[in-house]
Amino acid sequence: MKQEITIPKEMSLRTEFKRKFSFGEMYFSFVNVVGAVPTLSKNKKSGLVHPDFIERLRLAITEVNGCAACSYAHTKMALKQGMSNEEISSFLSGKDNFIRPEEAKAIMFAQHFAESKGHPDQFTFESLIKEYGNEKADVILAASKVMIAGNMYGLPLSAFLSRFKGRKYKNSSLFYELGMMIFGVLILPFVIIHGLFKG
Repeated sequence: MKQEITIPKEMSLRTEFKRKFSFGEMYFSFVNVVGAVPTLSKNKKSGLVHPDFIERLRLAITEVNGCAACSYAHTKMALKQGMSNEEISSFLSGKDNFIRPEEAKAIMFAQHFAESKGHPDQFTFESLIKEYGNEKADVILAASKVMIAGNMYGLPLSAFLSRFKGRKYKNSSLFYELGMMIFGVLILPFVIIHGLFKG
């Protein structure tokens, strides 16, 4: 039986940004994705970090940023992977009911990564390396980079879609929403080149 996709009401009925990002923050976040994608592709082949673990990291970051579009998309993915609605809702509500002890440090890092807008303190990443080793820590960091970039695009998209349902975001404008979405597409060739040079 197919499970219905449900996300917490505070996210699905949002009428203002929980977190708001600038054009510059989106640009540099997209640049970071260029280096993160190969790490995640390698992990997909090796299975070093389980896909369920990565999905829980994504849900934790999405909760901090409050992206309705990303919540819906990743709830769908998590349900396909076998996570329960209760577990998904717990992560999207910022609760710790379903956090596994062995994943707790990574979840806390992902939340800190989101709260710092992708600029975590050096010691938090070092503690991640101590807990999981270099390779796993790199995968956790890569997953966090890709997710926050997705949120930066998904937040204005969420506001734009909400506008057409008659629920305009209080702290938004049509110019900002369209600007971020169009900018996010137009910068792709530049961020790829920048990301490759950055290494």
